[in-house]
Amino acid sequence: MRKSFLVGVLFSWALVLRAQALVSAQSPLAPEEAQALVNRALANELRAAEDPNHPMRYLLRKASPRITTTKEIYETGDGDVARLLSVDGRPLSADAEEKEQTRLTTLYNDPRRQRHRKQEEGEDAARAAEILRALPSAFVYRYAGSAETAAGTVEKFDFRPDPDFSPPDLETEILKSMVGEIWIDAAQARATHLRGWLQRDADFGWGLVGRLNKGGWIEIDQTDVGGGQWRTVRFQMEMSGRIVFRSRIFDTVEEESQFAPLPVGLGYRKAIERMRSNGGAETESVR
Repeated sequence: MRKSFLVGVLFSWALVLRAQALVSAQSPLAPEEAQALVNRALANELRAAEDPNHPMRYLLRKASPRITTTKEIYETGDGDVARLLSVDGRPLSADAEEKEQTRLTTLYNDPRRQRHRKQEEGEDAARAAEILRALPSAFVYRYAGSAETAAGTVEKFDFRPDPDFSPPDLETEILKSMVGEIWIDAAQARATHLRGWLQRDADFGWGLVGRLNKGGWIEIDQTDVGGGQWRTVRFQMEMSGRIVFRSRIFDTVEEESQFAPLPVGLGYRKAIERMRSNGGAETESVR
C-alpha cells in the first residue's frame, strides 16, 4: 500500500465539507461564511492536486521498527527521483555509497525504468481522483469548535461515514469504515491535520486486494513550506491486515523537510546530475 494513496484519500476529505456540516449550534460561522470556506478549500485543494508547476526537492526520513532511512527526493517532469543518504542515522558506508551510485547510473542510462515509475505515479493519481469523486457523498461532518495552534487558528471537525453512501467500487469501499477528525486553517482554506481510524475491518483495492483490521489508524500533518506551497510534513500509520494471502503490519513514520523549489520541466537525468553535484552535502535534520 503506497503512502500516496493514503495521503490522497485522507487529505481529500477536506474538500467535501458541506455547508450544512459546518454550521451547528457551536459554530461561529454564518451560513454564507461556511459555504465560502467550503468553496475556497475545494478550489485550493483541487488546484494543488492538479498543479505540476511547483516541483520541489526535499528530504524524506522514513522510520519503521526494522530500519530508518533518509532520502533526498527530486520531483521532476519524468517522475520522482530518490537518492539514499543515510541508514539508521549514519551516512552510507563506502560500499553502500558505491552501490547507490551504481543504481543511479543504471537509472540514468535506462529511461525505461523512470518511465515505469512515472506510470505508477500516474496510476496512483488516477485512483486518488476516483476516490475524490466519491467523497461528496461519503461522509457526514460535525463542527467541533476552534483551536489555537502554533500556526494559527484552526476549525476542527469530526467525520463519520454517511450511512446512505454506496461505494461504486473496491477502491472506495474503505471509506465506509473510517472515522476521525480534521483541522482546517480557515484563513488559508487548507487542511493542516487529520487523524483517521478504522471503526471496523475494511476491504480495499489499490492495485492489490486486501483487508485492513479494525483499530488501525493514520495521522497526517500538512503546512505551508514556503511560497504558498502546502506539503505533507509528517505521516504516521499503524495498521495490520492481509494483502492478497499474506498478513502484513504497517508501522511507519515519515517526515519531510528542507523543501526547496526546482525548475519547472526539470528532467530526471538533470535531477540525478544535481544530486551528484551536491556531493551528499545535505545532512539529515529531521528528528
